[in-house]
Amino acid sequence: MTPVVPAAVEAARGLVEPVLREAVARLDPITARVAAYHLGWADASGRAASHGGKALRPALAVLSARAAGGDAARGAVAGAAVELVHAFSLLHDDIMDGDRTRRHRPAAWTVFGEAEAILAGDALLALAGEVLVEQDAPGFVGAARVLGRATRGLIAGQGLDLAFERRDDVSLEECLEMSARKTGDLLACACAVGATAVGGPAPLVSALAAFGAEAGLAFQLADDLLGIWGSPAATGKPVLSDLRARKKSLPIVAALTGGAPAAAHLARLFARPGPLSEEDLRTAARLVEEAGGRDWAETEAKHRLDAAGRHLADAGMPSDVRADFLDIVLFLTGRDR
Repeated sequence: MTPVVPAAVEAARGLVEPVLREAVARLDPITARVAAYHLGWADASGRAASHGGKALRPALAVLSARAAGGDAARGAVAGAAVELVHAFSLLHDDIMDGDRTRRHRPAAWTVFGEAEAILAGDALLALAGEVLVEQDAPGFVGAARVLGRATRGLIAGQGLDLAFERRDDVSLEECLEMSARKTGDLLACACAVGATAVGGPAPLVSALAAFGAEAGLAFQLADDLLGIWGSPAATGKPVLSDLRARKKSLPIVAALTGGAPAAAHLARLFARPGPLSEEDLRTAARLVEEAGGRDWAETEAKHRLDAAGRHLADAGMPSDVRADFLDIVLFLTGRDR
């Protein structure tokens, strides 16, 4: 059963989307068209559409502002900046990973071309900084710094992910570090940037960032499990997509490095030249499970969620805001698409 989108997400979307649309409207017409398609607002011809993401990161940013007693509208500006960075990263990642679909339709680079998609990603990244620094409040300068650091972490994580594809000796510790940078840094930022923007106290900002970092790893673990065992109809990606790409995702690396007898068979399969057949892919999925990769990832995700919950419990904030944070993170890690 598909989890219900939390009410806090729907509420935040109504605040954040106008900020996003105003920002994208500043772009030149060619770049704006690619961006609007990627963000789900338009089809390939420019006609209005509704294929956008769930806007979970912006919702976390709005909650972050509320946690610090700030105005949700200011949190929406911070949330829009985080979403612009997220959209930039997806545009570029789809090209680097060769992913041809995004949210159940052709990825932007397959529609408009690689160069056009790269430029649109660059433009969205530039807008992210712009919408923060133009705010007339000192906290937004700090928010821009937080977002800048998270973006550097995200880029470093993507670099590691690409490098891992050329290695057969990736350790689990390295894989966790890659996931912490690629996914955890931006989610930690989303959870803390709103509080930073409204001048929240440092202990609260730190607790929210720690909550987001752990939640980000739990989300990545859940996403990696979907990358092997998720339904294509639900995820919008081909079945066994991570195995097909020989990605060094967390369940796969846990299986390869766990020392179980199935690990050696899996390693030989991954080292085989040329594309893996459909039968090979099904065998690889079975070997990941036999080697303990699936159990490890499910257990680790639970531990990370528990750790996130402890950080949130230590942070002083209204109880309804804390409950909304937990709802969103449970949705993130329990979703089937």
